[in-house]
Amino acid sequence: MARILIVDDSPTEMYKLTGMLEKHGHEVLKAENGADGVALARQEKPDAVLMDIVMPGLNGFQATRQLTKDPETGHIPVIIITTKDQETDKVWGTRQGARDYLTKPVDEETLIKTLNNVLPG
Repeated sequence: MARILIVDDSPTEMYKLTGMLEKHGHEVLKAENGADGVALARQEKPDAVLMDIVMPGLNGFQATRQLTKDPETGHIPVIIITTKDQETDKVWGTRQGARDYLTKPVDEETLIKTLNNVLPG
């Protein structure tokens, strides 16, 4: 299956998302903040990135913009997964290059369906 990078500073969210992904046969890479997420994506070239927004240092909007504007990582689809559910946040996330935007708590069916929509093939 796919290699998915989760970028989230919440151990609880990381645990829940990892469980859902591994159950469906995906390999999971993890980063606890935006800067580490960008570095790991550049190094490992995952098939997709699940990006939180509210994190210390480089936030998810900034990290998404860095990944999607970089020729090395621009092809990797970024899905934002956050508690920020305002329409302005969704618009801003899409402007940063995110391919989709989900709000927490995200259910397994929605997550897998969204992933399948952005993964190549």
